[in-house]
Amino acid sequence: MNRRDLLLSGAAIAAVAGAAATLRMGGPAKAAETFEVTKTDTEWHAILSDEAFNVLRKEGTEYPGTSPLLNEHRKGIFACAGCDLPVYSSETKFESGTGWPSFWQEIANAVGKTEDRSLGMTRTEVHCRRCGGHLGHVFDDGPAPTGLRHCINGVALSFKPATA
Repeated sequence: MNRRDLLLSGAAIAAVAGAAATLRMGGPAKAAETFEVTKTDTEWHAILSDEAFNVLRKEGTEYPGTSPLLNEHRKGIFACAGCDLPVYSSETKFESGTGWPSFWQEIANAVGKTEDRSLGMTRTEVHCRRCGGHLGHVFDDGPAPTGLRHCINGVALSFKPATA
C-alpha cells in the first residue's frame, strides 16, 4: 500500500464514521430544526442530572425498570425535564411491560419526530418540540385508539399531579 492509498482509506473511514454519527444524532432534519429554548451544554448540565443530560441532550437511554415514573399512576401531566413543556397526559399512559413509561399519544403540539437509523434499524425518535430534548421512540405496537407506543425515558420527564 502506498501513501496515497493509505490517505484515501483514512478519508473513506472518516466519511463513514461521520455519516454514522449524523444518523445517530437524528440526521440533518433534527439538526436543521430551531427550538424556543436553547442552552449551552454547560447550562444544561447545571439544571439536569448526569443521566438526564445523557438522555435529553446526547440521545442516551436509561436502563429499563429504573424510572420511578414507570409506576406513576396518579392523574396529572408528564412534562419535559429540560424545559417543563407538558408532553404527555396520564390519561394516555399504559403498562407496556417494556420497562419504560409508555403512552399511546402525546399532548397536541408537544413533540417533534425524526427518523433514527441507529443500531441498524429505522425508528421514530421523539423529542420535545420546545427544547429539542430526546424523549424516546415511537413504535406501532401500542393499544387502541392509536396503536402507538411512545416508549419514553423517565429521566426525560417530570410529573405534575393534577390538583383536586
